[in-house]
Amino acid sequence: MRKVMTRPRPRPTTTRPPGGRPPTRKDSRTTSRTGPTPTAVTITSRPIPAQPPPHPTEIFAERLVLVLSGQRPMHWVARHIANTAFDELARLAELRPLCTDGHRPTIHRIGHYQPHPETYEVFARIATGPRLRALAFRLTLGADRKWRCTAVETGR
Repeated sequence: MRKVMTRPRPRPTTTRPPGGRPPTRKDSRTTSRTGPTPTAVTITSRPIPAQPPPHPTEIFAERLVLVLSGQRPMHWVARHIANTAFDELARLAELRPLCTDGHRPTIHRIGHYQPHPETYEVFARIATGPRLRALAFRLTLGADRKWRCTAVETGR
């Protein structure tokens, strides 16, 4: 059984000279009173590592949150949803379970379980203002090698 919790992505680091100080700052502790003044440290440019592409579970969670909060229409995700899940999502979208008092919903945590190599069962905690709500859905890899949502549930 493989259960995975996704972690926030690390922010890209900015390039700094060795020692972590800006090049214009001089450290008075290292200079001698009679010796020459230290020279500025040259900045070496290190490439910022490329971010890995987002996991399919993160992409679908964001899309479902936008539809269930009323920020996007149903047809925006229609091609990514399978038959019975589309009907369930349409019913849930009418209720707008993630729409409250003008607060935009945000995804707090996403985790997934992979019962089969071509299936993810995903669970997410969604914050709508001061409340936390649950969102669960299943992703299945289709014959065309594209991920489709095959089940959707929300906690009320």
